[in-house]
Amino acid sequence: MAHAKTHILALDQGTTSSRAILLDKLGAPVAVAQQEFTQHFPQPGWVEHDALELWKSQLNVIREVLAKAKVAPDAIAGIGITNQRETTLLWHRKTGEPICRAIVWQDRRTEDSCRALREQGYGDFVRERTGLPIDPYFSATKLRWMLDNVENARTLATQGELAFGTVDTWLIWNLTGGRVHATDVSNASRTMLLNIHTLDWDSDLLNLFSIPRSLLPKVKESSAFFGDTVSSLFSYHIPITGVAGDQHAALFGQMCHSRGMVKNTYGTGGFMMLNTGNKLLVSNHNLISTVGWKRSGEVVYALEASVFIAGAAIQWLRDGLGIIKTSEESETLAKTVPDSGGVCFVPAFTGLGAPHWDANARGAIFGITRGTERGQIARAALEAIAFQTKDVVSAIEEDAAITLEELRVDGGAARNNLLMQFQADILQTPIIRPKIIETTAMGAGYFAGLETGFWKSLDDIVQHWQIDRVFTPSMPADEVESRLYLWHKAVERTKSWA
Repeated sequence: MAHAKTHILALDQGTTSSRAILLDKLGAPVAVAQQEFTQHFPQPGWVEHDALELWKSQLNVIREVLAKAKVAPDAIAGIGITNQRETTLLWHRKTGEPICRAIVWQDRRTEDSCRALREQGYGDFVRERTGLPIDPYFSATKLRWMLDNVENARTLATQGELAFGTVDTWLIWNLTGGRVHATDVSNASRTMLLNIHTLDWDSDLLNLFSIPRSLLPKVKESSAFFGDTVSSLFSYHIPITGVAGDQHAALFGQMCHSRGMVKNTYGTGGFMMLNTGNKLLVSNHNLISTVGWKRSGEVVYALEASVFIAGAAIQWLRDGLGIIKTSEESETLAKTVPDSGGVCFVPAFTGLGAPHWDANARGAIFGITRGTERGQIARAALEAIAFQTKDVVSAIEEDAAITLEELRVDGGAARNNLLMQFQADILQTPIIRPKIIETTAMGAGYFAGLETGFWKSLDDIVQHWQIDRVFTPSMPADEVESRLYLWHKAVERTKSWA
């Protein structure tokens, strides 16, 4: 006899780890499993993932979380998927084998081809159709690079034997045993191939980037039935009913359902989104116009500012410099000093994102003296995350003609109290941290649960959102101004380095 539907399974496939979270009727995580996977850096500026490792790590954490919670697969009402966006995969339709490693969103190998397109005058055309600047960040030039550089790839593609997808599509393909090749509008809007007005693949863009239409997945709403898992995976057909890119899911999970609401996610990168309702807002400050989500036939647009390196700067302190053993130690180390001692850290490891969009910027640490300590480096790294966020807040405020009254925050680094207080100080704006900061997974789960009727309406889920702590500004305005002056001076010196 089948079990009652008691849980939603949210899959959060991120840039550095795969996670699975079981949510109950109150939207609370009852069990979490997480597994890191390998980062590959074959050349400077190149970042790759093993697609099969992504899938295996995600499958492992699904099985682990079900076992940990002692929840049977047939008690799962639906699966929601959220994922690192823009990361590009290409695989054989018959075998499901990838033709090469996935090219990660951080990868900058296609900067030369992007620059050529910009110099040929395609920038305004692409932005008008997609809401995006021509940049290596997005999927289109990554996919073209694969077709042009992997042996026999273009021939196989023109014969209809290959399938392209972002990470959500790859997971759906594997969960359904290769029966479903689909994505949602939010992920599709990050490929630089989707017409953001029609919400369909754009023939002119496909021609511009030399992409065969046969490669592309079907585009569906964010809350929709995508397909059932094959029984060989979980001995039960679990429906996949929600899919959204990680930042879109976080905007939804933060209950930013109304126009004018803003959230910032502190993950590997830093991602701020403003809900612009059913109006597509065009930026004058190099921000991204994107689809927030689509459900029940209604499209919600968003304005996004993407900071390439946020939490990744802390990971670099751990893995690159070895001055901390865990990311959590960054706060403890930073507290050993009263301030950064004049040290300013610009973590432009893979260029600068919004509002600069300088793919040739590179990271730098300024102001080092013989007296500089590890704690000051750690503090400067945390402060850099807040400074970058300030820059994109300023851009969003000017584009949308608003003054930010509060900022809702989530993501792993949002746990860092020192960072959150400094963020409030630099913004001179209250920072609102919810009790559950895993809002990316929450958003995916909510999309899935609303589609299955696990939750009946938005009103059902809004009441789940609760505040953990409010950080209020305390730094004097003149100190904020001097700190920002030093920061902007440092940023300018990192530009066009490569």
